[in-house]
Amino acid sequence: MRGEPIQAVNVGLQTMVSGLRQDPYALESVHLCVITFDIEAREVLPLTPLESVQLPEIVVPQSGATMLGAGLELLIERVDRDVIRNTSDRKGDWRPLLFIMTDGSPSDLAAFAAAVPEVLRRGFGNIIGCAAGPKAKMEYLQQLTSNVVSLDTTDSNTFSSFFRWVSASVASGSSSAGVSQSVSLPPPPPEVQVVV
Repeated sequence: MRGEPIQAVNVGLQTMVSGLRQDPYALESVHLCVITFDIEAREVLPLTPLESVQLPEIVVPQSGATMLGAGLELLIERVDRDVIRNTSDRKGDWRPLLFIMTDGSPSDLAAFAAAVPEVLRRGFGNIIGCAAGPKAKMEYLQQLTSNVVSLDTTDSNTFSSFFRWVSASVASGSSSAGVSQSVSLPPPPPEVQVVV
């Protein structure tokens, strides 16, 4: 993603954080982490309480690979390090939600294939895949989740609608966590197409 799409992602993330901060329950329960994957995987925002989130601007190289497998490997490391599990002595964190957005397909197919079952073993409350734009390959996201949406265009309005929906999904997840096994998603806006 370059140009307007990545600028729209940055604006969308800011909109999402602002929207979540208006929800008192989310303020008490939501933590965010942002991992990017292009020619390498990077944690651009470590797991941070919502009230302390300072989003960095996401920048991407002019061209290169889409290292989704490396991104998933980094995700697995961070979940294992940062998410507190329930034990007989301590109450753990609520099951995290995972949103994966890509505008292509994994360049590191072997790493991707090895990471998928490991991600699925981590017990996410929900995994939502987003295929952004016409070059995004949904079949890879469908290996991770049946909850795949597509954005036909990558303009500011579409990304803004997507991130408002993500915000509503996270807020819904924070208020229902611990109540049910899976987190229900609100209906997406018209710009966000559910892939069947």
